[in-house]
Amino acid sequence: MPQRHSKNNNDLAFFTYDEKRKLGYGTQKERLGKDSIKPFDVCCLCLKPFIDPMCCQKGHTFCKECILECLLSQKKDNQRKLAAYTAQQKQEKEEAEEKLMQQKARELDAFDQQNHGAVPQYNDRNQSQDKNGFHGANSVKVTSYEEEALRTMKAFWLPSATPEAPVKAGAPPSSTFCPEGNEKLKLKSLFSIHFTEDNSEKKKSKSYDVTYICPSCKVTLTNTMALVALGTCGHVFCKKCADKFMAVDKVCLVCNKGCKVRDLVNLEKGGTGFAGHGDALEARDFKHLGSGSGLGLVRPAMKT
Repeated sequence: MPQRHSKNNNDLAFFTYDEKRKLGYGTQKERLGKDSIKPFDVCCLCLKPFIDPMCCQKGHTFCKECILECLLSQKKDNQRKLAAYTAQQKQEKEEAEEKLMQQKARELDAFDQQNHGAVPQYNDRNQSQDKNGFHGANSVKVTSYEEEALRTMKAFWLPSATPEAPVKAGAPPSSTFCPEGNEKLKLKSLFSIHFTEDNSEKKKSKSYDVTYICPSCKVTLTNTMALVALGTCGHVFCKKCADKFMAVDKVCLVCNKGCKVRDLVNLEKGGTGFAGHGDALEARDFKHLGSGSGLGLVRPAMKT
């Protein structure tokens, strides 16, 4: 009889290392290919070849229509949240005033009851009255035992006795944010960028087959190259030419428009939800075993 080891089926109450590996337990790694990386000439919002591209000061590129629609929707959302926050503040103020009035009414009723022996009755929105106008614990008599029990019962499974947690809205932000970098973004901080198309090959090409070149060194622009856009005129160059000519001469080589070093904006490279922009091109997922079936839940692995 062969010796039993961890790779054989067994009746242990736990999974062995080999069984966990067969179920896909642990950190799964995969090298991302070209199809998983966003090209440099597509919009960050619609993920299509951009039309009338615009760029922010952090180097994120968008279609003009997409970024304007995004900023407009953010402003409308902020206005809606501000209206809800204002209504909530008004309601809280009214409730505080009402509680103060009820507290004063209780004090007066207690004083009147102490002096004259009258039964205190006051209006309280939070405490429900029965059909005869009595208040449960504060009432002289209870006409229905079921109603009183239901009123004081803490049964979370009954719809009528389910407590309601108040939903409080926080103060909304007053500014709009970049959908890609999550930094504050204003419409006036965006500028149009212009790529130089490669017209050397005289053949018809589709819109997504258009290639762009650096107007200085005539090198084809790809995702492997670092690109720089001028904030004054919007022309795009490779980083070598930008550092060699524009940073020294402080003038654009295409339109001869003056520029400064702070006007050189580095365009962000394409990335995915798994990888940073041009830093790590490896996807990682951590799979832990679920209860019973052995099928695990997937959660992103922590960065080390």
